[in-house]
Amino acid sequence: MKDLNLNQKLSLIQKEFKANKSKFNSFGKYNFRSAEDILEALKPFNEKYEVSFIIVERLLTPKEGYNLPMIETTASILDNNGVNELKATAIVGVDLNQKGMQVPQQFGSASSYGKKYALGNLLLIDDTQDADATNNHGKEVKTTTEEDLKWLNKN
Repeated sequence: MKDLNLNQKLSLIQKEFKANKSKFNSFGKYNFRSAEDILEALKPFNEKYEVSFIIVERLLTPKEGYNLPMIETTASILDNNGVNELKATAIVGVDLNQKGMQVPQQFGSASSYGKKYALGNLLLIDDTQDADATNNHGKEVKTTTEEDLKWLNKN
């Protein structure tokens, strides 16, 4: 694999990568993959493609436009030669009003989401089929009917 550049290695990893949805959300009744599932599934690629994956998080200072803490998470793939690096970033807010959680749990939850989505961006993981992305959390969803769309057909 030494003849491949980092872009080529990442492209192959994106094609081959599979991460199981090993967690179950009993409230929403769906399976989902966690950041830990993604990281565990990446381990075989480290040796195969001579790369390393790292995650760096930093707390963003509140700025005008938002008043809650934000965590910026960057997932990177590095060539083991230490020269080349590709990155993807996700920014997640920390919900300090989340009921039933202590502050460390609120930050931990946001951290996990940030890792999951930064890795998802880097690896092109499509979560549109993931119930976590499409779950209506028990709320009634109105389906669009032809009657609703009549205004589109005018003129």
